Amino acid sequence: MPSSPLDTTIAFIGGGNMAGAILGGLLRQGLPADRVLVVEPFAETREKLAATHGVTVLEQAGPALGQAGLVVWAVKPQAFQEAAAPVRPHAAQALHLSVAAGIPSDSIARWLGTERIVRAMPNTPALVGQGMTGLFARAAVGTEDRQRVEQALASTGELAWVAQESQLDAVTALSGSGPAYVFYFLEAMVQAGTAMGLPPEQARRLAVGTFTGAAELARRSDEPLATLRQRVTSKGGTTYAAITAMEKDQVGEAFVRAMQAAEQRARELGEEFGRG
Repeated sequence: MPSSPLDTTIAFIGGGNMAGAILGGLLRQGLPADRVLVVEPFAETREKLAATHGVTVLEQAGPALGQAGLVVWAVKPQAFQEAAAPVRPHAAQALHLSVAAGIPSDSIARWLGTERIVRAMPNTPALVGQGMTGLFARAAVGTEDRQRVEQALASTGELAWVAQESQLDAVTALSGSGPAYVFYFLEAMVQAGTAMGLPPEQARRLAVGTFTGAAELARRSDEPLATLRQRVTSKGGTTYAAITAMEKDQVGEAFVRAMQAAEQRARELGEEFGRG
């Protein structure tokens, strides 16, 4: 039987929103609260985690981390190297899962003294169990380790493994940053709806419902996205007028350029914070 995240102690380095989403999912799966350790320097966050989940929360890393079979890194990229130093003496034998954006696994391996590292690029819908997470495993990560990571993240949404670590930069640009693109477009739709006379609350409901429904239709369909779009776009009709206006303004091309900028920035962050 493959290992389960429920048969070991799990440590979280950082106790912010993403850690809370993963932790909450594990507890719902049946992981006992006394098998969770969280290292969190901020007192307010520690108190909230302890009160909400009943887990053990530490101000700083120490020997208790030696119990952990899985360590989840949920720290800000710029804080990773500093946070790794006190963890390394106690958790070299654990499997390490990093959800810190941009930090290359080469750097993590160097800082922690282990090759059993998986990098994850989640997105914020993971907070409501509807996330999309890209994953990359170093060569030393075996099948059981991969399955353990998948089980640990199961409650956050869908998962996709990439073959090359560099592809995580594209994942960051596409799905990691992607929710912001959706919110940006929704803002514009609501603004337009309001300008055309709809109450703001109704415009928001219509916009969000349209995005939700269209995304679900795309998810369930095997047809090309262009086909789904063309089905709504009768020549000379209202949708045709809207798409034609967007094409005239090169919205699609601008969107591609925006995502390429996000990918480039992801590479730059890796280079910047992965030194040392």
